[in-house]
Amino acid sequence: MKIETARKTTIVRMPFQPAISYDSDLKVWSGDQVTHYFDPHLSIGDIIFHEMRRHPKLIAQISATENTVLTRGELHANSMRVASYMRSLGLLQSDVVGIIARNTTHIFAVTYACFFNGIAFHSLNIAYEQNTIEKLFDITKPKLIFCDGDEFEKVRAATAHQNVKIITMRNHPSGSITIDQVLATPIEDNFLPSQLEQGNDQTLAILCSSGTTGIPKAVTITNSRQILAASFRLTTEDVQFTQSTLDWITGLLTTVTSGVFSTKRIIADNAFDAAFFMRLVEEYKITWTIQAPAHMAMMVNCASFDTSDLSSIRYYLFGGSRASVETQHLIRNRLSSNCLHFAYGFTELGAMASMNFHFDDKPNSVGRLVSGIKLKVVSEQGESLGPDELGEICIQNGQYWAGYYGNPAETHLMRDSHLWFHSGDLGYVDDDGFLYIVERKKDMLKYQNIMYYPNEIESVISEMPDVVEVCVFGVWDQIYGDEAAAAVVKKQGSSLKAQDVVDYVADHTKAKYKQLNGGAIIVEDLKRSPNGKTNRMANKAHFLEVKNSS
Repeated sequence: MKIETARKTTIVRMPFQPAISYDSDLKVWSGDQVTHYFDPHLSIGDIIFHEMRRHPKLIAQISATENTVLTRGELHANSMRVASYMRSLGLLQSDVVGIIARNTTHIFAVTYACFFNGIAFHSLNIAYEQNTIEKLFDITKPKLIFCDGDEFEKVRAATAHQNVKIITMRNHPSGSITIDQVLATPIEDNFLPSQLEQGNDQTLAILCSSGTTGIPKAVTITNSRQILAASFRLTTEDVQFTQSTLDWITGLLTTVTSGVFSTKRIIADNAFDAAFFMRLVEEYKITWTIQAPAHMAMMVNCASFDTSDLSSIRYYLFGGSRASVETQHLIRNRLSSNCLHFAYGFTELGAMASMNFHFDDKPNSVGRLVSGIKLKVVSEQGESLGPDELGEICIQNGQYWAGYYGNPAETHLMRDSHLWFHSGDLGYVDDDGFLYIVERKKDMLKYQNIMYYPNEIESVISEMPDVVEVCVFGVWDQIYGDEAAAAVVKKQGSSLKAQDVVDYVADHTKAKYKQLNGGAIIVEDLKRSPNGKTNRMANKAHFLEVKNSS
């Protein structure tokens, strides 16, 4: 390792990527400088519009479930038709378009149309109940909503008090306006993307926070080029796939990068199925995928996992929560090269903050900072901490953020006056500049007034060969406080019992407060939030229900 000191900043040069630096006085880590591959004044919509015109004959998209194929020229034309339809309705750049939809053939024409017109879309998860849809759309007040026919009735009921037009994308109910009718709109003469009234500070999209407690917040994402920071290795030869819909930051990321880098994108409108996904990899030679750890666990537990050919994959990204080291190793061993990358970010950031390109060296790390990102670790007292010191992860991306739509109070809690995002994640940075996420601050538990974190116990349980996934939570005891308990998913065909898990933790953890004093249960699958993340509260509720009924 070579250390060069210049003024205050210690430049860290090591055989690791991406390049970073560390300011030992300020205790701030910084990613490399951003390289501008496109004119910085161009919007995301501008870039995609012109890239589509450059490669009209390339395949843009294949729907594996609807059996449709679109060239980039066809997708470009469809996007302009939808954009022309929006213009015919008189929609302004200050308006919002709502989306509640699966990854169907024409949903990305809707997305690109919004980009071309400089209109932000607000995307909600299809699993949201009518009450949640009503509260979220009451915040953003969309003038136009695109939804699947499956959700039409609850969307119509949720927005009955608003003057909103609803377009259906599939399974069209009688009397609804269909996407095919919209696609019959003539393209406006000499169509060009609209110039953004607020420049690239203008909101590109509005997604939703995780929403594990209460109503999700409406998170604005700007036209910032930061969303591309970790994707410049993509080429026209790449084939992308993600199960994520447009309400996930990973769904938005895939949609933007496919448009910008002219990749081929495989889509599907079904729920994630591990065997189906692996067949897609084989059939379409998928080279790039981004997954939730829950899907990784389903893969390694799938009967066809050991026989599937995954050798085409060059970039296998995962994030959003933690995958067990055992699961990571199993998938890593099925890939043809060192392409398993743990990524870290959060919706508010609008992009990835870090990525791990060195799985073998740092298997538990979310990697080093990508270009344009700064990071500091702060104590509960707000003091900046150095390497290997545990605290809250705070990130700065140097970009404008409009905050939570219609919620300035929560916006100020998330991003302070010095423009640092407060992630709510506890972690540390090692001497090589690799970031480790330990736990959410709010997940801290206390047993006999001794603090501990669920992840500490999850890490022990994940070492068990027969464990696919685990969620640990605290069960309240009036004498001891938070007693750790676990919901465990076992491997297919395994005879693992709940008591085996309790005993394993007891044998491998000396501290009484870190044992499963509350017990364990074996479950078919973990309870999750609509965005696929493990929901501790829901798993705890299920645990208590099982225990109370036994």
